[in-house]
Amino acid sequence: MYTPPAFREDDPSTLRQIMREARLSTLVTATLEGLQATPLPLFLDETEGEHGVLYGHLAKANPQWKSAPTGEALAIFMGPDAYITPSWYASKREHGKVVPTWNYAAVHAYGPVEFFEDETRLLQAVTRLTNLHETPRQQPWAVADAPEPFIKSQLKGIVGMRLTITRIEGKQKMSQNRPEADRQGVAAGLAESERASDRLVATMIPTQST
Repeated sequence: MYTPPAFREDDPSTLRQIMREARLSTLVTATLEGLQATPLPLFLDETEGEHGVLYGHLAKANPQWKSAPTGEALAIFMGPDAYITPSWYASKREHGKVVPTWNYAAVHAYGPVEFFEDETRLLQAVTRLTNLHETPRQQPWAVADAPEPFIKSQLKGIVGMRLTITRIEGKQKMSQNRPEADRQGVAAGLAESERASDRLVATMIPTQST
């Protein structure tokens, strides 16, 4: 991922937060058949390895898991993003030499990927992923709420995925390269947007000089 120094994010807690809040990621593998990619909900186990381990599952009918990767796999996590119009820049009124851009947060996690069919491991992964997203609900659903034979039949249709993170890249492009007056204009403009994602990005713009 191309990351100029101004946008580089190395803080482990921030990287993990972006990964957790992304909810849906994209698993990319390079194979002899070409690049293959699948959108997947993943969860990060921070207790394993130096950078953590990602778990998820694919449909067994998905050919991606059957094609041996030729190198590391890549999991892409996209955080909040927003279009930035030059109209918000104070410098537009000064000299007009401005263009549109896009602000966003992203994390790329690399490492060897393993696919597994073991029922016990699959059930553990599915249960942990389900609990992650159900726990905040007022009346959370649990895997154990469904009949055991039904769950066993569902597990036969999926394949587990385990990616050990060996290196990780983070980027938060939030107008850090713009003058303070421009950043303040961007934050104010985004804060008035009808899009909730724009308003979230507004809170991430550094509006004070460092």
